[in-house]
Amino acid sequence: MSEAITMENFLRELPKCEHHCHLEGTLTTELLFKLAKKNHIELPDDYPKTPEELNEKYRKVYTDLDEFLKYYYTGMEVLITETDFYQLTWELFLKINTQDVQHIEIFFDPQGHLSRNIEFDVFMSGMSRACEKAFNELGISSKLIMCFLRDFSKEDAFRAIELSRPYFQNDLIHGIGLDSSSESEFPPYLFRECYKEIKKSFPKVGLTAHGGEELGPESIIDCIRYLKVTRIDHGINAYKNLDLLKKLSKDKIMLTICPISEFKVQDITDYRQLHLEKYLQYNVPFSINSDDPVYFDGYILENYVKIQESYNWDMATWCKIARNSINCSWISDERKNELLANVNKVYIKYESIASGSKERESVTVAFVKLMFFCLFLIFFFYKFILNQ
Repeated sequence: MSEAITMENFLRELPKCEHHCHLEGTLTTELLFKLAKKNHIELPDDYPKTPEELNEKYRKVYTDLDEFLKYYYTGMEVLITETDFYQLTWELFLKINTQDVQHIEIFFDPQGHLSRNIEFDVFMSGMSRACEKAFNELGISSKLIMCFLRDFSKEDAFRAIELSRPYFQNDLIHGIGLDSSSESEFPPYLFRECYKEIKKSFPKVGLTAHGGEELGPESIIDCIRYLKVTRIDHGINAYKNLDLLKKLSKDKIMLTICPISEFKVQDITDYRQLHLEKYLQYNVPFSINSDDPVYFDGYILENYVKIQESYNWDMATWCKIARNSINCSWISDERKNELLANVNKVYIKYESIASGSKERESVTVAFVKLMFFCLFLIFFFYKFILNQ
């Protein structure tokens, strides 16, 4: 087995944790058109007319974040019933099960649904039902992270908080985040009271926020200062500030980096511009994620592959990233130990394969050298006999 094939198989089998995946961004084009028809939702006149046309659009680079968000919110319009949200979530689990994702922490945007008069229990029931089924039937653990939309008012965020309280209390929502529109136009401090209220009411809830994608390190620093987050989503500009890198390392604040997403909205033009080697150098924990896998035409494995093509890491480095992503997940120590053991099993398996390949290669090289030596001896004796 060649080294390239071994690494490809290793990346596929490596147990994965995903921390940055927007549920609404997993809506396949087939399901989108199916639900639009079922729910009598009229799509815009300039919208692609078939799943194939829409997939073709998703394969291209967006002009910017705003163009992506236009498609994202249009797609969201077709989600109406509890069954719609269940089907959306279950299809995500079926897909990630093929890529050895063993734990996932899923963002969802309640304000995007409440503003369309979809009741909180409608989407929560559908998502929760699929999450429970995924754990029972596929062995995939999951957490739900409720996001505030930056471009909605603080008052609207507080409305979402009040409606979400029963679900936090029943351990159905496990974290809060901040996503959607411009970092510069809607900075973190606008939402500090929302985060403070959640932390006061539910101290064990995880806190994260999108930052350091559009803006520089100061956006990440503000998320930590005002929102008290223990995780930063995207955070791709953290490498520019050495003091920040040291803080992220010291406090184990994980960056949830989404390579293909950054490329597709033109935050980067080359995956080396993510400077992931800097985070490894300073022991900053980060995970590799898909963000909105359908809209960016790449699930978590495709993101792993893109990074491997650019950085050419060895298996030990990938296992370090996998272990960091497990240790920074919002799961019990027991579950962490299960996942860490699974990583070790895969590492041992492929180290053995790689070692075997190297041994066979060494034997082959030695055999070839021996053959050349024998041929040389035969030629030498043949010449010697002719000269007698």
